[in-house]
Amino acid sequence: MPVTLDNVDLPAKPGVYLFRTSNQRVLYVGKATKLSQRIRSYFSAKPDRVMIPELVKKSDDIEFIVTNSPQEALILERQLIREHRPRYNSMLKDDKSYPFLALTKEEFPRILYTRNPPVNSWRWGPFPNAGAAKQVVQLLRRYFGIRDCKELLPQGCLSMHIGLCAGPCIEAGDYSTRVKNARRILDGDAKDLIEELATEMDIFSKRQEYELAASVRDMIKAVRTVTNQQVISSTVYRDCDAIGIGVEGDLAAIVVLHADEGVIKGQEAWPLIHRGDEGDTISGFVVEHYSNRRPPRLLLTPIPLSDTIQNWLEERRGSSVETRTPSRGDFVTLTNLARQNAKMQVTRMANKSSGSLEQRAADDGAAILSMESLDHIVCFDMAQFLGDSRVGASICLRNGRPAKKEYRTYTVKGDALDDLRMMREVVERWIKRVEDWPDLLLIDGGQTHLAMIAKLLDKHGIRDRMELASLAKREETIHREGKEDIVLDRRGRVLVHARDEAHRFVNKFHRKSRAKKRLSDPLEGVVGLGAKKIQSLLRHFGGRQGITHATVDDLKTVPGIGPSLAQRIYDSLH
Repeated sequence: MPVTLDNVDLPAKPGVYLFRTSNQRVLYVGKATKLSQRIRSYFSAKPDRVMIPELVKKSDDIEFIVTNSPQEALILERQLIREHRPRYNSMLKDDKSYPFLALTKEEFPRILYTRNPPVNSWRWGPFPNAGAAKQVVQLLRRYFGIRDCKELLPQGCLSMHIGLCAGPCIEAGDYSTRVKNARRILDGDAKDLIEELATEMDIFSKRQEYELAASVRDMIKAVRTVTNQQVISSTVYRDCDAIGIGVEGDLAAIVVLHADEGVIKGQEAWPLIHRGDEGDTISGFVVEHYSNRRPPRLLLTPIPLSDTIQNWLEERRGSSVETRTPSRGDFVTLTNLARQNAKMQVTRMANKSSGSLEQRAADDGAAILSMESLDHIVCFDMAQFLGDSRVGASICLRNGRPAKKEYRTYTVKGDALDDLRMMREVVERWIKRVEDWPDLLLIDGGQTHLAMIAKLLDKHGIRDRMELASLAKREETIHREGKEDIVLDRRGRVLVHARDEAHRFVNKFHRKSRAKKRLSDPLEGVVGLGAKKIQSLLRHFGGRQGITHATVDDLKTVPGIGPSLAQRIYDSLH
């Protein structure tokens, strides 16, 4: 039953709200300074966003989480969006694949380039330009000697001997100062840092402590070297950021231009899944973007930001942040440039998407399953003939296309004769060798197959690595744990294609396997027929020719040969 104003309580306090379905799936997460006022706007006769009527129609409940302030609601909203990845929220495309830079909080911190930064660390990112992030790491190691080794070695390491590490494992020296300066550069404090170092250098020089003055001089040179790199990232000092957005349907691109004293130093382009209006998309991006990096002194946006976001940006920076939506003057040139670049980026994305029927099919399949992407599918199927030639196979689709180098075949090694246990054995063997987890693991079968493989994934602790589904041939129905069954239509053709391709591939392997056995002794491949029983058959019928011409009833007369085994022998010979 769709949610209405009559069945929700509306507190007039700041907080976060979640639209949910009856099975507790989150469709949308939002924040509000006054929950009661914000929620009522969803039930107005003329909603301000196209997606609102559909959202309200599909929702069965609205959950509230009251916070102490709008700023807390802002942070909580971001966390819940990342956790639930709701269908109707705008969000970064494949944001988990973007790298971070991190400094650990050990006694002698080390710098990391990683997609999964440690929880207890200082972090910056994510960065869409992985090459730029790596370059920053190299510069910080070269000029500041920040270590990257996993453990401290009492004898030092190669990085220390070639000048990429200050060697805190042997002598701490000024390592803490080096780390502090590296952090300030990553936070955007390069200009202030250079001024402080210059003052310190003058003091040492006046005291005639020339070695210390020279050391500080080299540090200033290092800071300038790092910050003068034309790196496309916001890890170094930026006086001004200009944000532009381009939208085409559900696709959006946001471009951030970084300018220092009026000179454009670099650009970042972020692809997004766009839901709702541009204001929500821009606000969500600003919070996401500056959660792990220092906001600039001046931020130019195409749509005005709320006071809540303004206050949050100033808290993040530790000083005032000016936000503008310029309509004239020099800053309009910068915002227009950001907008033009964003439109070019989203046009390229749309053309790339529309140019591939396979990719469009994969995107349609992702939409049906309410997944962010379906660019990597692995599908399993089994084949046997009366317990003979028991084989399995897996196929792989990348961006909707068969990736035949990743196809695999399996000969069942266990004693299982049923599809369920054979499937379990084959999938477990795949788990032990897989290096790249798919977006979706698809099983040919029904709910029983699904339950067994789900238990197997739980056993190996990888249930959260991928989505799991089974596809039953009857009415082409998708089964998933804890979710409603879906009868596929033409939009689900990528899933049907994956199942059919797995079926074709496993049958091809099965035919080859059976043909290979027929070229040898067909009796040796019969399950349950050992050497002694073969000898009994040969004695009873006087040779191979007699066995070949024997009927099932004739075979049953041989001691030790029951009805089912007699049938298998007859089938293997004919």
